Amino acid sequence: MHPTPDLRFLAATALIVFAALSHSSETDNDVLDEIIVKADFRERSIQELPASVSVLGAEFIEAHATQHFEELIDVIPNLNWSGDGHRARYFQIRGIGELEQYQGAPNPSVGFLIDDIDFSGIGSVATLFDVESIEVLRGSQGSRYGANALGGLIYVRSITPTAEREGRLQLSAGDDDTFALGLALGGAIDSDEKLMFRISAQKHESDGFRRNSYLGRDDTNGRDESTLRLRLRYLPSSVLEADLTLFYSDIDNGYDAFSLDNGYTMLSDRPGRDAQESMGASLRLAWSASDKASLTAITTLARSDIDFSFDADWGNDNSWAPVSYDYVSLSARQRTTASQEFRLASSDAGRIFADTTDWLVGIYLQNLDEELLTVNQGEYYDPFYDFADSLDERFGSDYEATSAALFGQLQRDMNAATRLGLGLRIEHRSTDYSDTTALAAGPSETMWGAELSLSHDHSESFTSFVSLTKGYKAGGFNLGPVPAGRRDFDEEHLWSAEAGVKFFLADDTLGLNASVFYSRRDDQQVRTSFQIDPGDPASFVFFTDNAATGTTVGAEADLRWSVTDAFEIYANIGLLDASFDEFRAPQGDLGGRTQAHAPRYTVAVGAAYRHTSGLFVRLDASARDDFYFDVSHNQKSSAYELLNARIGYEGESWSLQLWGRNLFDRRYAVRGFYFGNEPPDFPDTLYTRPGDPRHVGITISKRFKQ
Repeated sequence: MHPTPDLRFLAATALIVFAALSHSSETDNDVLDEIIVKADFRERSIQELPASVSVLGAEFIEAHATQHFEELIDVIPNLNWSGDGHRARYFQIRGIGELEQYQGAPNPSVGFLIDDIDFSGIGSVATLFDVESIEVLRGSQGSRYGANALGGLIYVRSITPTAEREGRLQLSAGDDDTFALGLALGGAIDSDEKLMFRISAQKHESDGFRRNSYLGRDDTNGRDESTLRLRLRYLPSSVLEADLTLFYSDIDNGYDAFSLDNGYTMLSDRPGRDAQESMGASLRLAWSASDKASLTAITTLARSDIDFSFDADWGNDNSWAPVSYDYVSLSARQRTTASQEFRLASSDAGRIFADTTDWLVGIYLQNLDEELLTVNQGEYYDPFYDFADSLDERFGSDYEATSAALFGQLQRDMNAATRLGLGLRIEHRSTDYSDTTALAAGPSETMWGAELSLSHDHSESFTSFVSLTKGYKAGGFNLGPVPAGRRDFDEEHLWSAEAGVKFFLADDTLGLNASVFYSRRDDQQVRTSFQIDPGDPASFVFFTDNAATGTTVGAEADLRWSVTDAFEIYANIGLLDASFDEFRAPQGDLGGRTQAHAPRYTVAVGAAYRHTSGLFVRLDASARDDFYFDVSHNQKSSAYELLNARIGYEGESWSLQLWGRNLFDRRYAVRGFYFGNEPPDFPDTLYTRPGDPRHVGITISKRFKQ
């Protein structure tokens, strides 16, 4: 039995639909702009791409979110996130993705790129000021992006420099002591307008919606987020383009997110920290001197220092008296990556097979090095049983992985309206791992992914497609004390079949992208855990195991409708049934159970109205079904609905808007653990982390041109 959305969500939805119908008779509707998917090798339009993809443009991002990518997750079909950390960094697409902090080797299932720089598994740096677009490719991207994109890919792109000298100043303030200031400048550097720049800087602060009553502080879960971007675009000739991005982010957030009563009042005496300082650079060169082919080279470098700590018992001396119970966990990571990619793609004159087939070939190299140091400390004393225990555990590891891939793509015109696509990627990964427990490992493997698609244009505005893809994720090894026979785990394979339609109607004012899919996961990698010592909350052992098989079926749809020049609506829907076919976990047989963080439905609807005077109003409603929190237990979240709204005025060069998020102050959970954490009996209890409560504020923006 699955709960239905409450009356407030239904009322908001009905209001949006009624407003659309009441305006539908007006004329002079705006035509929807063509959307280009930059994450694709050839930067095709969304109409041509035979895949399920959502693209959020700058206008939508600014109108819906205030600071971070996690605020946009509710509007993207079949996308979820795990709140194991202050900001969203672990994502699940169609039920595929990690849930918590990993040990040892990073092995993400969902790729996360910012201006071509790989932040997969460490996406805390995804702030949104001066971002041009976000693309979410659902389903395996094995032939495009390899082992780190089994579930899909999230691609964030900042605003591209132009020759026009312009700037932007933005100021936000709100409850929870929210304050943010952002500045962006750009334009041509030289008189020939061959060299252009854009620089943006933003700082955001807030308290994090928690009050620590023991310490008398409101900021133990606070947010302090700074981002600096510099982009240079150089066009020395008609055949050469160079784009350089320099990126710096300092996310210095507190971490005091879990309480004993699952509320917003914290009792911890040693609140933690979730911080990530990242520096990255990417250089993209596009050379088209030949009329037969063009060459693209992408070089990236990045370094991230990540500190994650938390009060493991979530309490203080008064909470547990007369028992003494105090534990803390601290982890420090340092990750460096370097990558190089070359793509050679055919031009019109270079098509093969009697001028019917476009082709693309390329190579990809990446080196990743990550060092980890974890410290777990604690003391326990029970005066009734005269029992004492202490912990001072230190663990360090060093992991290095080198990946090399060859990939290719063919697209053949079967006739004037039908296209056959074929993609193939072969990847070899070698690793070198050592840690302070004397474990040394160096597994290597060769993997492959593929895509076969067929697209047909029924008209200029109506396209359908079918596709078959094969994705993969590298195997690996588990650390520490793990169950017998579970030290190593195998590579995972994902086969997916998908069919969809993409069309524009009503004079190109209404656009719909819809698809259905079926996926089978073989040797499915599942992250599970068990608690070694019931009296030690830091003694959880996480390990990855291979389930026999898993099956996922579902559907997705994105609809946009420009009802009139002044009125627009959208509706995004995801349906999902992701379950284990066979899986014997340490706690029992999970065959037939739904996978973790895989809600059966995700729904988002919204409407925006702009009057010619500059006044505007916007309403966004979203709903999400319940879902299992983890594989290691059978506890679930509750279904929930959220309502956001904005109202304001936009002039020729400035705007003012009042905004509210979660207007009904809905209580909902983004992460849940089930274990014993309260002495002296340590009963198993569900502890959940609630999402952000109601948040209201004001944003003032000023745009200027020279």
